[in-house]
Amino acid sequence: MIAGFKLAALEAGQRILEIYEEGFQSQIKGDGTPVTIADQQAEEIILIHLSTLCPDIPVVAEEAMAAGHMPEIGDRFILVDPLDGTREFISRNGEFTVNIALIENGRPTVGVIFAPVTGELFWGDLESGAFKADVTGLDLSNEREMACSKLSEELRVLASRSHRSERTDVLISKMGNSSLVAAGSSLKFCRLAEGKADFYPRMEPTMEWDTAAGQAILCAAGGHVVVEGGEPLIYGKLDTPQGKPFANPCFLAVADQKIISHYGLRTGW
Repeated sequence: MIAGFKLAALEAGQRILEIYEEGFQSQIKGDGTPVTIADQQAEEIILIHLSTLCPDIPVVAEEAMAAGHMPEIGDRFILVDPLDGTREFISRNGEFTVNIALIENGRPTVGVIFAPVTGELFWGDLESGAFKADVTGLDLSNEREMACSKLSEELRVLASRSHRSERTDVLISKMGNSSLVAAGSSLKFCRLAEGKADFYPRMEPTMEWDTAAGQAILCAAGGHVVVEGGEPLIYGKLDTPQGKPFANPCFLAVADQKIISHYGLRTGW
């Protein structure tokens, strides 16, 4: 399955790059978020792949959901964000990704993320581990395994480039000796997974398709994604406090679970 996810992400990413170079216009969806033809065409490519690869597994895809198409899901389903970081795409900073994840019993067990501009492909599953490769066209090279870093004296913190709030800044200010880098899209999970960062707090709204692939990859590399109280972020949430199916609560993504206890982050954020 993961090979099929990778091919779908790569082909969707190729189309996104073509549109990125050709020029495009953006629109605002009913929820106030932007969308472009790249989001829509990339999702179409992915859904065609998935209809052949795993026709019996329900697919929850961002743009289909925005159009009112929500499938019935069970213990096993797929989450698709065809273009995570649409604001980054529109601002042309290159920090956008294609995301596909398999959810089993509330947990993301397989994830694929492709960053078309940088040609980075990330993937992982809880049995085999997490990996990264360089991409040229549809060809992969320099495949290597990834592993999260351990707790150290200086905490390397990532925060959203487009959605950072005062609540996030207040939390980061309590972290003591730390360095902060702003980054877009699900690449933040990938930077933790490859050992380039330690901590990603998310106090701002996200949806399950924004985080599932990144969480699968990060956990496969030895990291964790937790909600307040220390429990893992779970998936398939239909009845949420936000009143929207598949909406996430605030969460912390960490390379080393010791960060939670060391900085007293189980509650109070």
